[in-house]
Amino acid sequence: MYIAIPVILALGLVLAFFIGKRALRNAKRKRLFAATFPQQWKEIVSMNVPLYNRLPDSFKEQLHGLVNVFVGEANFEGCGGLQITDEIRVTIAAQASMLLLNRKALYFRKLRSILVYPHTYVAKTVSSNGTITVNGQSVRLGESWQNGPVVLAWDSVKGGTSIVTDARNVVLHEFAHQLDQEDGAADGAPILEHRSRYTTWARVLSMEYEVLQRNKRNRRRSVLNKYGATNPAEFFAVATETFFEKPKQMARKHPELYEELKNYYKLDPAEWV
Repeated sequence: MYIAIPVILALGLVLAFFIGKRALRNAKRKRLFAATFPQQWKEIVSMNVPLYNRLPDSFKEQLHGLVNVFVGEANFEGCGGLQITDEIRVTIAAQASMLLLNRKALYFRKLRSILVYPHTYVAKTVSSNGTITVNGQSVRLGESWQNGPVVLAWDSVKGGTSIVTDARNVVLHEFAHQLDQEDGAADGAPILEHRSRYTTWARVLSMEYEVLQRNKRNRRRSVLNKYGATNPAEFFAVATETFFEKPKQMARKHPELYEELKNYYKLDPAEWV
């Protein structure tokens, strides 16, 4: 009994520490969200993120707050000699924060740092067919690691924003993976608001994934980038790019998929075009 009391007290102190830490973090985020958005940042976003110019004014104000939180919390690191500037921070933050509009979260749950290279970079790869393991290299535009950093190439970030209707946006893509990874490994099934939504989500996204795979095999044209046929995680990321950059085409060609993403993101980008 005498041993149990100190243990209970210790556990209580640990619990109080984590509750207090979370409360302080949430209070900081709310302060950042409510802070004034610098005019210079508005100019950067307006110039570098054409998707921003589509947004209704109420969403622009919400995005300003989300960018404040993102820049205030994320640890940006320049790689390959790149010097991190406000332009880099704000351009990346504004695109990533599009995915948080109209949602309860003010920040990405597992995001810690963002590594930015000046150009496309080479990453080590390891593949195995069960009997032979092969070490190699591949050229990357970006990548998202579970419980780790997001890695981006700055030239790809700028290229992805310059044409807002091509559904190729490396920031939207990699941060869709961040959302997908919040419940573990990326599998194309992010955390949904209600448990009842998972059945419909699985049916629609599985069906659309198979359609894209057939289109790729048969070399048929598709609104969705064929890279989405790689696996369910890449399909969700590619579908997210298309949802934001080609919303009307997606709504017309893939209405069920569009509806699922509209419910998930709580946005209707087709109304902005």
